[in-house]
Amino acid sequence: MPNPIPYQQDTMDRLKCCVLVPTYNNAGTLKRVLDGVLAYTKNIIVVNDGATDNTAEILKGFPDIRQVHLKENRGKGNALKIGFGEAVAQGYDFVITIDSDGQHFPDDIPVFLEALEAEETQNVLYIGSRNMQQADVPGKSSFGNKFSNFWFWFETGIWLTDTQCGFRLYPVHTLKSLTFITPKFEFEIEVIVRASWHGTLVKNLPVKISYDEKERVSHFRTVPDFTRISILNTFLVLIALFYIKPRDFFRRVKKKGVKKFLTEDILSSQDPPKKKAASIALGLFVGLSPFWGFQTLLVLGGAFLLKLNKPIAFAFSNVSLPPFIPFIVYGGLQVGGWILGEAHFLAFENIADNILALSGLKAYVIGSLVLAAALAVVGGLIGYFALTQMAKRKKMSLDNG
Repeated sequence: MPNPIPYQQDTMDRLKCCVLVPTYNNAGTLKRVLDGVLAYTKNIIVVNDGATDNTAEILKGFPDIRQVHLKENRGKGNALKIGFGEAVAQGYDFVITIDSDGQHFPDDIPVFLEALEAEETQNVLYIGSRNMQQADVPGKSSFGNKFSNFWFWFETGIWLTDTQCGFRLYPVHTLKSLTFITPKFEFEIEVIVRASWHGTLVKNLPVKISYDEKERVSHFRTVPDFTRISILNTFLVLIALFYIKPRDFFRRVKKKGVKKFLTEDILSSQDPPKKKAASIALGLFVGLSPFWGFQTLLVLGGAFLLKLNKPIAFAFSNVSLPPFIPFIVYGGLQVGGWILGEAHFLAFENIADNILALSGLKAYVIGSLVLAAALAVVGGLIGYFALTQMAKRKKMSLDNG
């Protein structure tokens, strides 16, 4: 077996880092991958995920490598989790994962180590960024990556160029406190989303890639695995909309205080007053509309499609906080009753009875939509006027200064 480059081995030891190779029926490329990794470090863990080819025989030629042999194939996610657990037990803080099918180049290992040493935080997860425009990249891989990138952005607010590459560096010293539920390929999506939610910095690093169809054996099953990933993303989107995004919003407000938050995060945005005012209007309209349970999804989706300021739109959509809901409903009933000429909706104490009645529901829906549109226009105009004046005063202050 080749001896590692001394300074690379020293770096791996100093950073408490190892390389994890999950493998399943990649006997044709496994030895070459392991030889390549051994040129940089002897800190290697191989998880044989129940391979039925001659993987076990090949691994007998690497007696100095830590090996875990599973009796049956349980999926890449399960193999990675077992490998992470083994790494933690061995005292490692970081794990670099590399696929055994030959598509990754072990000489990119220093790319991860150099980035980690230059990083200000040790709570960071790096994902290799492949050149998806490369001629030998399959079309389904390019599409799947774009699909995954979009949902990762929606769930975390972070835009990455590659969220599916298996060549990664994981901070297992922080991941060990998280709970994961997926066992197969979708785990590599779940882990980066949950890590980001937990406060881990998730970033891309450029790496080389090879798609040699003559030797590469992929175990990704297009229909079932894509379905599993889609189900996972649906689950993560719901968590993001109804827990993570509201949690992060209120954490920012609490940390800075309402006045400082409005000044720094809302008013000091570089967006022009017109765009900010439109974002205010969108937030007010969605927040006052009768779309209970879907308001976060609608306001963020609307802000994305209309290219508006998402923090501003989301902030103003929270006009429908629980303490204000009875008054919003009452206002909708008032307006709806007036439009329909049904004055009996005006009694505040009869809100619940009126909503439960079919005619009351109709009045509420009509009235709330009209009220939402009217207040959105008014709020947007007031916001535009106020923001324009603030921008003028700021410009005059800079000119005089």
